[in-house]
Amino acid sequence: MQRFIENKNTPTLGQCLYPNKKELYEFVDTFFEFVFIQKKIESPSESKKIELEKSFQKIISYEIVLTENIELFINHFWSSVDEVYTKCLKDAQAIFEFDPAAENMDEVIHIYPGFFAISIYRFANYLWGKGLKIIPRMISEYVHSKTGIDIHPAAQIGNSFAIDHGTGIVIGATTIIGNNVKLYQGVTLGALQVSKALKDNKRHPTIEDNVILYSNATILGGKTIIGTNCVIGGNVWITKSILPNSLVYHKSEIIIKEKYESNEAINFVI
Repeated sequence: MQRFIENKNTPTLGQCLYPNKKELYEFVDTFFEFVFIQKKIESPSESKKIELEKSFQKIISYEIVLTENIELFINHFWSSVDEVYTKCLKDAQAIFEFDPAAENMDEVIHIYPGFFAISIYRFANYLWGKGLKIIPRMISEYVHSKTGIDIHPAAQIGNSFAIDHGTGIVIGATTIIGNNVKLYQGVTLGALQVSKALKDNKRHPTIEDNVILYSNATILGGKTIIGTNCVIGGNVWITKSILPNSLVYHKSEIIIKEKYESNEAINFVI
């Protein structure tokens, strides 16, 4: 994959060379609308595309130093939009097929935070693959603040990825996710240890094809592999690999008594 020259004036602490957040966030929202809403119109506004290209050039200039590289980058980026768009439609289709509450694909694209998070991740991931680091991270954090879904742009995610509800999902940088995977709210795909010494190691799990991870499942570790066709129930904590075709669930005991039936002390820790 072709990588572009990074700006030698990479910002350090105390410098103000990062893209303006407001401008970047406005670009993300306008770009999403242009690609997923206006693209359905036979002749999307050429003036809108030109305006977006100007905004994009200004934003990426913080990480690409040579003018010819900026122009080349923009050409590559816009030529990739259709390919990424097609991938995103597969995600929308997966969400629609998984969620009985979804009435149609348009609803998923216009309303669902999971689709917004996945689609913007795919474009941020493209930028990350081209050598940019700051801008993709800023984009992912904007999506995080807007949806509660935190996907690192370096994560590798396959086709037909579905997020239901989504709030509280965390997907770490070295996570690998296969095709046809579904995540519910609160899922964490994280590191078993947090150490700068492991910066260049695979720290996050691998999720193989056709896996469902239910709400608040926590899966940790770079060597942890969740095998194909597994179903991981809610609230489980996994730090070791799970064989394909497994069902994993947490069993807890719930006790219900009449309020005044027992004098047993109940301790609440807040």
